[in-house]
Amino acid sequence: MPLEDKLNILTDAAKYDVACTSSGVDRKGDGKSIGNCVAAGICHSFSGDGRCISLLKILMTNECIFDCKYCRNRRSNDVPRATFTPEEICTLTMEFYRRNYIEGLFLSSGIIGNPTFTQELICRTVWLLRNRYRFNGYVHVKAIPGAAPEIIQQTGFLVDRMSVNLELPTAEGLRSLAPNKHRKSILTPMRQIQTGIQVNRNDLVLYRNAPKFVGGGQSTQMIIGATPESDYQIINVAESLYQKFDLKRVFYSAFVNVTGDKSLPALPGGSPLLREHRLYQADWLLRFYGFRAEELLDEKRPYFNVMLDPKEDWAVRHLERFPVEINRAPMEELLRVPGIGVKSAGRIVAARRSGSLTFPDLKKIGVVLKRALYFITCSGRMMYPVKIEEDYIVRNLTTEKDRVRFGSDGMSYKQLSLFDDVEFTRPVTVIERQQAAVGQL
Repeated sequence: MPLEDKLNILTDAAKYDVACTSSGVDRKGDGKSIGNCVAAGICHSFSGDGRCISLLKILMTNECIFDCKYCRNRRSNDVPRATFTPEEICTLTMEFYRRNYIEGLFLSSGIIGNPTFTQELICRTVWLLRNRYRFNGYVHVKAIPGAAPEIIQQTGFLVDRMSVNLELPTAEGLRSLAPNKHRKSILTPMRQIQTGIQVNRNDLVLYRNAPKFVGGGQSTQMIIGATPESDYQIINVAESLYQKFDLKRVFYSAFVNVTGDKSLPALPGGSPLLREHRLYQADWLLRFYGFRAEELLDEKRPYFNVMLDPKEDWAVRHLERFPVEINRAPMEELLRVPGIGVKSAGRIVAARRSGSLTFPDLKKIGVVLKRALYFITCSGRMMYPVKIEEDYIVRNLTTEKDRVRFGSDGMSYKQLSLFDDVEFTRPVTVIERQQAAVGQL
């Protein structure tokens, strides 16, 4: 088969694998090799400094010995098949790099022959790139569950990041849709990579020139919506993976029915993209904002609110903790205020050492006052006269179109009443806003 035809088949087959990112890697060019890896990235992903960058994202092969019901490349699916040789992947990577199309390689694969043989092909490919072609750019590959540990170990010293796909959130889901795969065989290489990274850190302390083992850490991917797990179950699994396996990222992939298998959900509303988005937002809260999974959801309320992001939803349910005084609140309290991110919270803590902050100061710092004003005070004053009341705040955080759909998640958002306190429910005029800004109200 011509190389161009293989490329068309195997790049298209790789598009459903979203577990790729490159943050945490920083390796400059050495003057001898081709390329570098200074915060490089993957396939229209975002690097640590915010740049959108690209990477050649392909499969080694779309042949597979497994018959997972959700997978386009499953054994029983009638699709064109192709397999790259290690030399072909190296040629493609170098030619694309020289044309400035890519900054690195993301290599995944179906299982051809057996897991160890497939991992050997991946390892051989990366070895050739590093040693024969002198490629020093970013490389992210898959660790194949069931492969021999020594091959995974060898691969880890050649790449920047490895990932082992968890596939589905629970073992029950895996048994129903991927009977050839087992949770233990997936977690075993994940644990090996974690241990290898920890040992390598100690080696780097003792020996400065020791080779790095998976310097960018490891990640995983979960398919969302193919099995009936709730958001509460999914976010607890993600939290457990971060705590027990030191993962850099957990990726969530909204289920797309590409096989038409009868055992898969019909999804009349289409792929659950909004649900995926809410899970990513909650994942961010777990990783950077100090939240725990049990704070965001519970068994009585197992799904995220589709109208409010998880942070806003948590805030309106815990109004007893607000308002927060900007000039005195510790960092961990600032991070829980909607509209205040990690960077803006750090800037607030740094800026208030020089004097009291006002609302105009917060706007310059980067706080989204449109969301934050209901939850904060500056020197004891709120920005406008508002109620610290769940229904009032939600009405102002959402659009009229969204409010029509309220009630589906059990939240009690009231309609405006003619008997409400006029001072708080009437619209705030432009003059009042200007007066409030200068502290005259």
